[in-house]
Amino acid sequence: MTGPIPVVDLFAGPGGLGEGFVAHRRADGSPAFRVRLSIEMDAHAHETLELRSFFHAFEQNGVPDAYYEHLQGKRSRASLFAAFPEAAGIARSRAWHAELGKTPTDEVHRRIEAVIADQKRWVLCGGPPCQAYSIVGRSRNGGINLKDHRLYLYREYLKILAVHQPPVFIMENVKGLLSSTVEGSAIFTQMVEDLQAPAASVGKKGGATYRICPLVSVTPTGNGATPREFSPNDYVIPCEEYGVPQSRHRVILLGIREDIASDATPTLPPAQREIPVSWVLHGLPPLRSGLSREPDSKEAWQETVASFLNSDVLAHLPNGSQLAMVDAVCKAIEGMRNFRADRGAEFVPWQVGIQYRPDWFVDERLMGACNHASRPHMASDLHRYLFVACYAKVMKRSPELGDFPKPLLPKHKNVLIEDKAKYFDDRFRVQLAHRPAMTVTCHIAKDGHYYIHPDPSQCRSFTVREAARVQTFPDNYYFCGTRTAQYRQVGNAVPPLLAEQIARVVLKVLTPAR
Repeated sequence: MTGPIPVVDLFAGPGGLGEGFVAHRRADGSPAFRVRLSIEMDAHAHETLELRSFFHAFEQNGVPDAYYEHLQGKRSRASLFAAFPEAAGIARSRAWHAELGKTPTDEVHRRIEAVIADQKRWVLCGGPPCQAYSIVGRSRNGGINLKDHRLYLYREYLKILAVHQPPVFIMENVKGLLSSTVEGSAIFTQMVEDLQAPAASVGKKGGATYRICPLVSVTPTGNGATPREFSPNDYVIPCEEYGVPQSRHRVILLGIREDIASDATPTLPPAQREIPVSWVLHGLPPLRSGLSREPDSKEAWQETVASFLNSDVLAHLPNGSQLAMVDAVCKAIEGMRNFRADRGAEFVPWQVGIQYRPDWFVDERLMGACNHASRPHMASDLHRYLFVACYAKVMKRSPELGDFPKPLLPKHKNVLIEDKAKYFDDRFRVQLAHRPAMTVTCHIAKDGHYYIHPDPSQCRSFTVREAARVQTFPDNYYFCGTRTAQYRQVGNAVPPLLAEQIARVVLKVLTPAR
């Protein structure tokens, strides 16, 4: 039996794509893939990658108790690595802190060659930074910024494809890429052409050519006499249809070298149902939020939130919803009496659970939840959070700003515009317990207003761990750095549970049935 197939992960972030590949197993239970090199420029994301590489270095012998002691805050990272120098060495060699485009090209090629060696089967994966293509980013910047160096980082990906010619590659990016243009030319169309012949695209002669395939099943067009041509939207994966508890839509390309491509390319089988966000939030320690810009304590927080009932806010609602909203608010405030874990911490001792895939998420040896601390919020925002969460309980949807009582409207110049269509309707958005969450993005690092917890009694935005569960990271996956850095890593990642399914497709491509 052959060993794990090597994977090289570019622009790796905290490692979501690689984690899915590592998690996939062959029919006999042996690991199908092993990430041999992850390249990431962000220092905090690199720390996360390195720690996870340390974890995976114990695949054969079992992860030591010391790893869990580190996550529990009982042992430093330096002490952990010093106690297991061999695993630490493996982790440091596999997780490389480097910036593609600035690191000398020869060094990048040398490192990749060292881990691939004479392997005929291996995988290149990764997603060049996507902020330049995102619809939000373009709106904020007034369109594509031609001076944004991130716009052309995919060419670093092309250079590696041209030189090393992997049999299979995976490239991920935001859906906004499909509508991006530079000087009138569609970026996505050019990308696909470049990826089909990467050597030619970087000015080299010859080289391998690739078939760029979607990972989802699409309806054939034409009469079958000519090869199927795919439209840009064929490459979009709606994650909620594949067992991920969020409505995350991403462009993911499967590149297959023409010499191993076949007419029948495997695709991802859809899940039987969508996964509601409440299933993955279940079983984590309930937490209260905190007060910002004023002294915080459990009593002060409770008093501040409860003062909502002393206002005339609900009098501004239509008569048909007032009684139901008052009842929902009273029940929420009644439920705020006891939070055994208070505001949480980097590690909270707890007997955690989950209502979805405990085999994937839960690690009994962890004995708690890590990266699970709540944010503080201004008193005015606490009242908005309480309102939107109770509104969702009653109305089964998140309110738009036009549904807000006037006393709760944010003091923002656009809110003063009478035309409702010009409101920032999603300024405050609660996640609906019975539906997949909305897309977790790196914006969650800023204020959390888009990610309000569905439980009104907790009156807060998602913690890093809750966002990580929505992104399908296992509970024993620890995010390093400041809390802002942790949120950013989670928001930028590929959901590992989706990546594991992609790995299954890639394994079929690399090991076709005989």
